[in-house]
Amino acid sequence: MSTETDAGTGFGSDTETMTVREAIRQALREEMTSDESVFLMGEDVGHYGGVLDVTEGLYDEFGGERVRDTPISEAGFMGAGIGAAATGSRPVVEIMFSDFLGVCSEQVTNQMAKMRYMFGGKTEMPVTVRTTEGGGMGAASQHSGTVHTWFAHFPGLIAVTPGTPAAAKGLLKSAIRSDDPVFFFENKMIYEQEGEVPTDDEFTLPIGEAGVEREGDDVTVVATQRLVGESLDVAEDLAGETSVEVIDLRSLYPLDTETLAESLGKTGRLVVADESPLSYGVHAEVMARMVEDEFFSLDAPIQRVGVPDTHIPFSPTLEQEVLPDAEGIEDAIDRIA
Repeated sequence: MSTETDAGTGFGSDTETMTVREAIRQALREEMTSDESVFLMGEDVGHYGGVLDVTEGLYDEFGGERVRDTPISEAGFMGAGIGAAATGSRPVVEIMFSDFLGVCSEQVTNQMAKMRYMFGGKTEMPVTVRTTEGGGMGAASQHSGTVHTWFAHFPGLIAVTPGTPAAAKGLLKSAIRSDDPVFFFENKMIYEQEGEVPTDDEFTLPIGEAGVEREGDDVTVVATQRLVGESLDVAEDLAGETSVEVIDLRSLYPLDTETLAESLGKTGRLVVADESPLSYGVHAEVMARMVEDEFFSLDAPIQRVGVPDTHIPFSPTLEQEVLPDAEGIEDAIDRIA
């Protein structure tokens, strides 16, 4: 464990180095310990510890009543989670791969997203949906999609996409405490990424607030999930040549337009990096907000880095061809810097 202040990591408390996987597990453990209404449910989250080991050990610690293995029926257990949330519990529902969210879209878009609105605010919906997304594992198109844009689009839903261990822990704790439904998207390729995370059990990060991970003066790179780390690597490589400010978007909805506009007002140049198809997504929304709010700050066209409008191939060579990476981010910076 190390002690960090605001001049270091930006967290004014003791911190511990941990992976994204460990940060998520710690957030779940802390919230389940402090609030008995919090429970987990999903395929293989119990005895098996989760398909990617995120919930390992929680079944032994909290038992089968609070860490529940479910049948392979996403619509069924998503509906059960919605019912539990409407009647006083705080369920954390895991969908093994985000590609499978389409199976329970009726429960999500017509029930979860609308129930509080249709009851005039008298019904709370404190459900957190955890799911993995993204390519890089050679898992083929049905297990490699990035679909967070879908859920950021629906009124009544919150969508977050942490890019660091600290953001993973802080945002998940805030999600579980929220009285509105939150979709928590975990990029499966950063589970082993390490970083400093506050040890304070009450550490949270506000939903709807982006994080400036590195300050710079020449170009702003707004990134999500895996591409936050890739952007930081590029910024380090270009140091002394181009000063790159890197922002972890963290929250897709609500979107922190203020932090993005402040950065663009300083740098005049913007790159948006998100591992999702380029059309009609996160890239487009960030660009639209900045054109509306900071058009006269722009010194060059905004650049997008993402997945071409295609599915993720099974072939490792083809998969790497379509996935955005540090090289693509650096090329985008070079075009406008």
